[in-house]
Amino acid sequence: MSSVTAVCHTKVPRNANMEQLQSGYLFPEVSIRQQAYMEKHPDAELISLGIGDTTEPIPRIVTSAMAEYCHALSTLEGYRGYGAEQGNMELRKAIAEVIYKDTGVNQSEVFVSDGAQCDISRIQMLLGSNVTMAVQDPSFPAYIDSGVIMGQAGTYRPGTGEYGRIEYMRCTPDQLFFPDLSATPRTDVVFFCSPNNPTGHAASRAQLEQLVSFARRNGSIIVYDSAYSSYISDGSPRSIYEIPGSKEVAIEVSSFSKFAGFTGVRLGWTVVPEELTYANGFPVGRDFNRIICTSFNGASSIAQAGGLACLSDEGLEAMHAIIGVYKENAAALAETFRLMGLETYGGQNSPYVWVHFPGRSSWQVFSEILEKANVVTIPGVGFGPSGEGFVRMSSFARRESIHEACRRFWRVFGSRSQAHCSRQCVSGAMMN
Repeated sequence: MSSVTAVCHTKVPRNANMEQLQSGYLFPEVSIRQQAYMEKHPDAELISLGIGDTTEPIPRIVTSAMAEYCHALSTLEGYRGYGAEQGNMELRKAIAEVIYKDTGVNQSEVFVSDGAQCDISRIQMLLGSNVTMAVQDPSFPAYIDSGVIMGQAGTYRPGTGEYGRIEYMRCTPDQLFFPDLSATPRTDVVFFCSPNNPTGHAASRAQLEQLVSFARRNGSIIVYDSAYSSYISDGSPRSIYEIPGSKEVAIEVSSFSKFAGFTGVRLGWTVVPEELTYANGFPVGRDFNRIICTSFNGASSIAQAGGLACLSDEGLEAMHAIIGVYKENAAALAETFRLMGLETYGGQNSPYVWVHFPGRSSWQVFSEILEKANVVTIPGVGFGPSGEGFVRMSSFARRESIHEACRRFWRVFGSRSQAHCSRQCVSGAMMN
């Protein structure tokens, strides 16, 4: 017998769109650098304020519902196989009635899924490669990366950190984190996240009215990401559908991940209103239904049982208590950096704190915090060119870890700050 020694390559060309992607996806790249640091410093006690993975246990009312459903699967009476691709009708009804109360959303417009990020890719598949797109800058990187894979983007420009054919809508502090729509060219699709990941800014009603008017005037579709809407506490809209006229121009994507700690359970939903149509009048929802039926077999029935429990009165009370923990964590982080004299945003309507380090690169600050404070963060430039010089901190950590991180931040950056306060001020801020 002859042995095969030569390397064999297939004759299948690589997807040219994949070649356009720059480096690795942001969060795995951060994990790689974190792992490399741990290999060099195995005794380091790292605190992760990075990827945004929830840490508080899921309330028992929710896990009990999932366990009960799971155990029923081992009985003849309780066994269930495939469910509807669009989701359990009882859950769809609960999402429409609880999350979208008084907005006119009905259960048939709700599509249950395995998470918002998965649905973003499905929406990109739905829209195809010929549409033009606009994104907030900075914003969640999946919008752009999915668009690149679908062929919606042009050539990457290393000098600017932008892709051709994508409109980057700058959302900076001096603009109140909202784009100048009067200077924004028309695109087919506008990705918009509120509260924004990473800046933590929740768009006001007036801002969203501008956005809806902009889309209606241009005949564009807004893909509205409301994954963090349950953190809003200042009266800002929690859904795009609170804005009149939005159902004719907007798809909304959301998730149980940060609302209920389902980052590992995986459950989300997308709303596609019946009023939303293409240029030829064909309903967008019909095509999205076809995408779901073709590429997805439905969310886990066990996870859906948990989602239904989340939306009960007792479940909502438990969810709000956990969200309160993360909001207190965010407030402590934000106050610590403000006391050190650094420009700090977010932390009120969002689990994220957005901190500016002027004159420095985001990756440079990320490395310094990792090496000197043993805290993992996310470099702001990973969310877009306008994120350069910023670092995102997540409040998804145990309370003791947040307090320890604040003490470490003070040791690293406190001596450089212009804040006229003592270390005791920071300790007091963490205890409030």
